[in-house]
Amino acid sequence: MSLFFVMSLLFGLTFGHTASLCAPSEYTIHVEKQECAYCLAINTTICAGFCMTRDSNGKKLLLRSALSQHVCTYKEMVYRTALIPGCPRHAVPYYSYPVALSCECGKCDTDYSDCVRERGSTSRCTKPQRVCGV
Repeated sequence: MSLFFVMSLLFGLTFGHTASLCAPSEYTIHVEKQECAYCLAINTTICAGFCMTRDSNGKKLLLRSALSQHVCTYKEMVYRTALIPGCPRHAVPYYSYPVALSCECGKCDTDYSDCVRERGSTSRCTKPQRVCGV
């Protein structure tokens, strides 16, 4: 191996997280309930961005801990609750949603994160829209 390759590998393993661009980002969630008259557009913040990952092609040369695949996920968050307008009395008119306060690159926790986003899935309203801000 060349000295340049070894130095690049060590630099990447040591400072990989500093090259990550993971931060809270503005996002709009559209919420509808069948029994309610309106769709609620909620402006919030989510964690989004690039996290440095390591290519597993060199897995025979590296420790298993050096091969982790990180995602941009919540470091700190709070939940807020919005009232969906136009709901009849028998319906629960509340919707709770996360607000990212800070983010980090780490392993995806499916308890509070969607680790895979399917192509073509969109968030749109089919009913008249009302807006709720953070």
